[in-house]
Amino acid sequence: MPIAFSGGAYAAAVAPKPLYRDPVYDGAADVSIIYDRTAKLWKMFYTNRRATMKLPDPDDVAWVHGTAIGVATSSDGLQWRYQGTVDFPKECTDVTQWAPELYYENGVYHMWLTVVPGIFHRWGAAGADVRIEHLTSTDLAKWDCESTLKLPNSGRLIDASVMKVGQGYRMWYKDDRAGSRILAADSKDLRTWTKISEQPVNPTRGEGPKAFRFNGYYWLIADVWKGLMVLRSDDALNWTEQPGYLLAEPGRKATDRAAGQHADVVVDGERAFIYYFVHQKNEAEAANDSRWHQRTVIQVAELVYKDGKLEVNRDADVAIPLRAPSP
Repeated sequence: MPIAFSGGAYAAAVAPKPLYRDPVYDGAADVSIIYDRTAKLWKMFYTNRRATMKLPDPDDVAWVHGTAIGVATSSDGLQWRYQGTVDFPKECTDVTQWAPELYYENGVYHMWLTVVPGIFHRWGAAGADVRIEHLTSTDLAKWDCESTLKLPNSGRLIDASVMKVGQGYRMWYKDDRAGSRILAADSKDLRTWTKISEQPVNPTRGEGPKAFRFNGYYWLIADVWKGLMVLRSDDALNWTEQPGYLLAEPGRKATDRAAGQHADVVVDGERAFIYYFVHQKNEAEAANDSRWHQRTVIQVAELVYKDGKLEVNRDADVAIPLRAPSP
């Protein structure tokens, strides 16, 4: 069955389902969204899995490797157009690139990129050589190498999330040496980091953390492979886990009928929007294609604060365009 890729024209007033799918490999995942202040466009950077590959061994995960970071653009956060892939400096990256994290401050865009040194056929085969690289740019096109994240007693670090906390910066990341749990580190300059503690922020295993400020609280969302764990905090240090998981139950609409995974959150004033990816294992095409489950698409929903918790209705239409951030 042919695929109708979104992102061609900016006609619809409501975000489509899927919101976006990569037109090359159909494996868009792990998005990070930022506003390009020069082009006056929203830009989505994402892991670009080679999901259309049909490898003879069903356990072979080479299709999740060899991935350049994809880019799509939007004027409103609702309709997206494919722009291509990022050409990073080879001296600090490698053939497999995952989970970009974007942060802007004082005319500079910062990216923390998970780098895997090669293409591997089994999960974890790269061992502790997987790392997080810090790159910077002034235009979101040309990138410079800055530093490699180095933390003692850590191994196989992936999936950074960075935000400003007080007078400094805090990063949350997945550390496989800590049992695939989320830990945190602080920095004064975005380049040198110090662990807050050897203990994870929460005992639950997870990946793809996303920290943000909304409705008077700090929030930390993480992918626990059965929905998204939600933590709330007054100080970005001590966290309370919200009962249940967001996006755990499949949606009712086509292409959104599996758990939501590895999300980004864009806060726009009093509203917040969650951009997440969904595997296509429950779609009709999977009945005739044994590899259709590899395909992933991006969806969007609005986060709603109610009685101290975050809620989301993934079946509700999203028709509110993102506004440009204040200077």
